[in-house]
Amino acid sequence: MDYFVHKDSIVRTIWGKGDTILFIFAGSAAEFALNKAVDWLYFTGRLPADPLGRLFSTIGYARRIVFSERNAALKAIDAMRAIHSGVEANRGARIPDWAYRDVLFMLIHYSIASYELLERKLTLEEKQEVFDVFFRVGDRMGIPGLPQTYDAWLAMRKEHLQHDLQHSNYTVDLFKQYKKHLGPVRYTILIEGQKLVAPAEVKALLSLGNLSLMRVIIPVYKLARSIKLDWFLKSLVLPEKYKEQVRSLDVV
Repeated sequence: MDYFVHKDSIVRTIWGKGDTILFIFAGSAAEFALNKAVDWLYFTGRLPADPLGRLFSTIGYARRIVFSERNAALKAIDAMRAIHSGVEANRGARIPDWAYRDVLFMLIHYSIASYELLERKLTLEEKQEVFDVFFRVGDRMGIPGLPQTYDAWLAMRKEHLQHDLQHSNYTVDLFKQYKKHLGPVRYTILIEGQKLVAPAEVKALLSLGNLSLMRVIIPVYKLARSIKLDWFLKSLVLPEKYKEQVRSLDVV
């Protein structure tokens, strides 16, 4: 069977582990809040009403693409584009091209950063493979101006971090919603996780700092994972309504 992402790809390994995806989730939550186009995510009202569900939806589409056969993956990408086109039609304006690129760039960055935090350093070839998968997603969506190589992506990613992010009223409100939906303890875990995977520019805009309590917890978690107790720790991270979604994230 022809798959969009071949079965031996490092991308399947990354996106087949629930703990890695939770860190992708945490980092994306930070960067989403700073993006200058975040007002688009407020337009439908879905993001402030259910920020965790909105992020799970984005991650869900990515996982469908990673693990589906080629035609099904292409249909998922087309459906994702159609949803955004509908929002554009309702608002009577276009989502900026750079905003589409930014979301792809986030998925590339946090896929690499999260896996390296929990597992091992990726080789250059593996990083290029991560880039290639999401480049093909963006290309199918018709997003213009995408970098053609991993090295070109690194340069464009740096430019994005310098020019496309800002701390705004949306940022403040979105973090209030995170805290409301997670509760104070889980919200603290979210913040500590963001410190470990977010780029320096994101941490500076959010005043996160570099020291994270989770630096001490990660080795303990790895030990728990080796003796099959990691699900108990994962269950502490998200509210009850999301636990089955988290459980289903483990494929590998």
